[in-house]
Amino acid sequence: MRILMLALALSSLGGCAMWMPKPDPNQAWVDLAPHGETELVAVAVDDKPLDDSRYFQVEPGSHQLGMRYRFEVGPADVGRDSEALARDCRLTLSYDSFNAGARYRLVAGGYGFRPWAKLYDQHDRVLAKATERGCGGVATR
Repeated sequence: MRILMLALALSSLGGCAMWMPKPDPNQAWVDLAPHGETELVAVAVDDKPLDDSRYFQVEPGSHQLGMRYRFEVGPADVGRDSEALARDCRLTLSYDSFNAGARYRLVAGGYGFRPWAKLYDQHDRVLAKATERGCGGVATR
């Protein structure tokens, strides 16, 4: 019985951490979609820091999105007999036509040492590509 109660309590905590606010119909919503076992977080909109790193929600119009992407460079891209290297990169993406009530998806990944991110619309069309602003090793948390 104790195990059941503990499992129930832990699962309810996980649900709170995953709770997302309801999208504002007067703004555009941008979901974050990293590839594989990587981490993509929202950092800023128009150089203003965000309170929640899990998504972007912006007014209609033109905006610059700032994000942080963490991924590993595999041994095949580092060198023979090497271990994988962790990368922590900053990227920015500019898009001029965010629409109210529309949902967008920001997808990120890496090619070797280089990160990439693309903004997609609801019909899986690529709308914009991010620019790398700098990378380093992963900082300790």
